[in-house]
Amino acid sequence: MYPRIVVGVDQSHQPAPQPPRPHRPSLHADLTAVIDAAGGESPAARSEVAAATAAVVVSAGRRDGGDRFVELADRVGIDTLAELWKNADPVSLPGALWALYVLRQWCHSNGEEVRMLWRAGAGLAPADAVVAGLAEAADVDSVHQMADAVLGGVYGGDLDVALERAAALFRVVAVGRRELAGPDERGDAERALADRNERVAADLTTAARTWRAGTLH
Repeated sequence: MYPRIVVGVDQSHQPAPQPPRPHRPSLHADLTAVIDAAGGESPAARSEVAAATAAVVVSAGRRDGGDRFVELADRVGIDTLAELWKNADPVSLPGALWALYVLRQWCHSNGEEVRMLWRAGAGLAPADAVVAGLAEAADVDSVHQMADAVLGGVYGGDLDVALERAAALFRVVAVGRRELAGPDERGDAERALADRNERVAADLTTAARTWRAGTLH
């Protein structure tokens, strides 16, 4: 359920007589440098880049406050984060961050779909619904706020709690998909997506446990 969304890069210009130069909407110079280093590297080097960028993002977000970092994908583009983190081990810091940013992107871009799946699944998975922190009768605005709050927990709270909340939401969504799926091919596709949602949830739960052990990198 990882959407591919292309976000354009704005251009800014210096006042005359200085020539125009491209503007990158990155938040920190060190993050920009690591993003630039990602292109054309070997798989091993790219794994190191993914881990390094994830560590930079978490450290800077916890130091400076998380609001701007919750909107990181809006600023640098979801495709930039995909280049860095999409192929990382799911049970790793970059892999877990990628899942959380994709979850937020999905909730903001397809809030009505998330609301529908949530309402179908919350009553059937009440424990996970409580952990995720979204009311069963949630509206689209509540879905947006919940996604921001989950990701914001990485920077303003306990990262393992943020991962567990995201895992719980994926599990409720998986239950909702199966509840709404019909007996036709479309229903089969929804059940396959539910399987993927549950795998992401399992990876996030393991990542939370690994973070508590001090070994999530």
